[in-house]
Amino acid sequence: MFVDSHCHLNFPQYADSLDQIRAEMSTANVDRALCISTTMEEFPQVQALAARYDNFWATVGVHPDNEGVTEPTVDDLVTLAALPKVVGIGETGLDYYRLEGRTVEEMAWQRDRFRVHIRAARQTALPLVIHTRMASDDTIAILKEEGEGEAKGVFHCFTETEAVARAALDLGFYISFSGILTFKNAADLREVARFVPLDRCLIETDSPYLAPAPHRGKTNSPAYVAFVARQLAEIKGVSVEEVGDITSRNFETLFSLVKSH
Repeated sequence: MFVDSHCHLNFPQYADSLDQIRAEMSTANVDRALCISTTMEEFPQVQALAARYDNFWATVGVHPDNEGVTEPTVDDLVTLAALPKVVGIGETGLDYYRLEGRTVEEMAWQRDRFRVHIRAARQTALPLVIHTRMASDDTIAILKEEGEGEAKGVFHCFTETEAVARAALDLGFYISFSGILTFKNAADLREVARFVPLDRCLIETDSPYLAPAPHRGKTNSPAYVAFVARQLAEIKGVSVEEVGDITSRNFETLFSLVKSH
């Protein structure tokens, strides 16, 4: 069995296809999925999915790219994290990819938002779901400063270097690999995956984005996490069943879940 540790099934693409998605998950032996919040406005939809389906869970948080949305306080996140089936804080982090003419210094609002999420994670003892793009130095530095060794979580959809992976692992974080791992031009990332111990790996789709080969360019689905598992198994030289078992166990450990079946 496989777990999709990061997806966005509340997005409009899935409004009329959840039953089909869940059937495809079952066929592909994907038995659980974590639905990720990217704004406070959408959180009720995300949490409702987790409350409705016994094999879905939710996070609460605001993605670093999102501007013009409700800015959460620590108390906001702590309060919502207490709702049923909410098991993580995020997706949060830093993203300097779309500066749109601004300097990194002018992205202080992102860093402030990130700090709020880390503080909420420490208060709730829930794991962080980290997004970092073109901002790994600041991401690691703020985690060290605010986390003080207590904040844990996962660097999702990892695309950074082995050095960044090592720094994240040293802080106690897991590394999650997405469909990018299957892309022809991702040889460097496959080398990073070779470096990361399997007992610190998660797998994900980031649906609806980043569908793995051979479905690249299509709307992604949690069922496709099996392709990520196969690629990781090939890199590690182990069976896909072993990748499924270990990454599922890692998911349960990180998010303090007991497998229900």
